[in-house]
Amino acid sequence: MTIDQLRSQFPILEEKVYGRPLVYLDNAATSQRPVSVVEKWNQITLKSNANLHRAVHKLAADATAEYENARQAAADFIGAADAHSIVFTSGATAALNLVAFCFGEACIKAGDQIIVTEEEHHSNIVPWQLMAQRKGAVLKVLPVDDNGRLCVEMLDEMLSSGKVRLLSVAHISNVLGIVNPVQEIVAKCHKYGCAVMVDGAQGIVHQKVDVTAMDCDFYAFSGHKLYAAPGTGVLYAKKQWLEEFPPYMGGGEMIETVRWTGTTFAKPPHKFEAGTQNISGVPTLVPAFDIATQMREQSIDSEAIATKDYIYDTLRRDSRVKLFGCPDNPQEKIPLFSFCVDGVHHEDLALILDKMGFAVRSGQMCAEPLMDRFGVTGMLRVSFAPYNTMQEAQQFITALDKAVNMLR
Repeated sequence: MTIDQLRSQFPILEEKVYGRPLVYLDNAATSQRPVSVVEKWNQITLKSNANLHRAVHKLAADATAEYENARQAAADFIGAADAHSIVFTSGATAALNLVAFCFGEACIKAGDQIIVTEEEHHSNIVPWQLMAQRKGAVLKVLPVDDNGRLCVEMLDEMLSSGKVRLLSVAHISNVLGIVNPVQEIVAKCHKYGCAVMVDGAQGIVHQKVDVTAMDCDFYAFSGHKLYAAPGTGVLYAKKQWLEEFPPYMGGGEMIETVRWTGTTFAKPPHKFEAGTQNISGVPTLVPAFDIATQMREQSIDSEAIATKDYIYDTLRRDSRVKLFGCPDNPQEKIPLFSFCVDGVHHEDLALILDKMGFAVRSGQMCAEPLMDRFGVTGMLRVSFAPYNTMQEAQQFITALDKAVNMLR
């Protein structure tokens, strides 16, 4: 596959904004969707729209088959041994909240500790704060150094108390763009009897994930960052946790029997999928996994690496730019760049770039504690997908220089 063939599957990339060609560089927030995903959505919506699992008519059977096929596809895509370890949610945020609540109810007592890292998205901070407040637990923070690297060498001391029940960490920070050593972190935590939750919202896009080899207890990601429909998400959990956890929500489908004397619950994963699920959205994960796999072909991957290296080197050489997330090994960096420009407000830059046709992100990126750590109120972020080209990268650098000169 060539880059032009790949781009042809994403018609929105040919759109114009303010009369200029669109250059979409906000992929870390939401990726664009290929024709195959839209077609799958339309197919289910127009031909198989019916509630799942509950009826015997053909539309319901077809919708159920598409939904459960997506469950198996998700298991295969992340290397899970059993499709029953896959729970569908509305996104990574819902998956993280599910684990925080259920783990708290099943495993946490007053005085227990939870560790999160300093670089986490709010979705991987607030649910743990709420759980800690509810259960009387203590939230600890693993810091990052000035280059954005997690201080993993501090973990043994933090874990040695024997009170840490779970650590939750991003596979890749949505601000720093550094691939964290999650397999090493999991091994350290398990040595002390500590479970590990991995927020894979960015990791699933930029890494080949194998949850079996990683040995994490939980892994979560969103479909809308991986070319699928919005409102779709995947939670992987080791089966023993799903069996031990209480339900997160009550309603239809998650029950076995309901009596006034009490209710018994369905087996996992259905115990955690109360109510009418995303009938048309979840099946779009299948073509999304397909397109993500195609993007890993050498011809596409090598151009993506060259584009990343060009942006990384250019921004680091620019004395006006303060780039955050600079690992010693560039291979640990994904094509996501958050930075500040001396004397220029990040939102002003984003607004001018928008008028030039460049869709970028400005602000706190839902990571206010990390902004505080680096002493800034916000940053500008550009995040590339494999359908972005070297030409677009070069155009961005030219536009950035022009915008900065206008504002200084």
